[in-house]
Amino acid sequence: MSDVTEALSRLVRDVPDYPEPGIVYKDITPLLADHGALTAVVHALAAAGRDDDGRTAVDLVLGMESRGFILGAPVALELGVGFVPVRKEGKLPRETHTESYSLEYGEATLEIHTDAIAPGSRVLLVDDVLATGGTMAATRRLVESCGGVAHGAAVLLELSFLPGREAIGDLPLLALGQV
Repeated sequence: MSDVTEALSRLVRDVPDYPEPGIVYKDITPLLADHGALTAVVHALAAAGRDDDGRTAVDLVLGMESRGFILGAPVALELGVGFVPVRKEGKLPRETHTESYSLEYGEATLEIHTDAIAPGSRVLLVDDVLATGGTMAATRRLVESCGGVAHGAAVLLELSFLPGREAIGDLPLLALGQV
């Protein structure tokens, strides 16, 4: 895990006042461009979808638009399971479940196809950053609206100065780093 911690500190860049004044955006694109770092991160995130014996414990990996797509799809491959995208409102072509929530800097709505998750499926939620927890909590509600079970969540970074863990309640969380 020390190689992951080193990669996060070396390759995740702070961008002040983006997307608006007062917000410090965590730019993960340098990490994504580094094959070794990306490989280590995907392997580490996949641990949240394994049991104590290292066996896959989930049926699906779900990634939230948009950086959750980038990380979630290779985590699904690592675990040998399928991937489900959670999209911003209006981006999915068929019938959807919808959840609105508050962000650190506004409001948003997420959607998932109503048939994306079979009832009883265990799902790992993957995203880049846990901030206020609004996105993760809304995504968990979407999983449950399909009849699925949120097994846990995995993120690159947790912004510990924000109430993300409170917002996700008892959902097990693996954060590769904290700010």
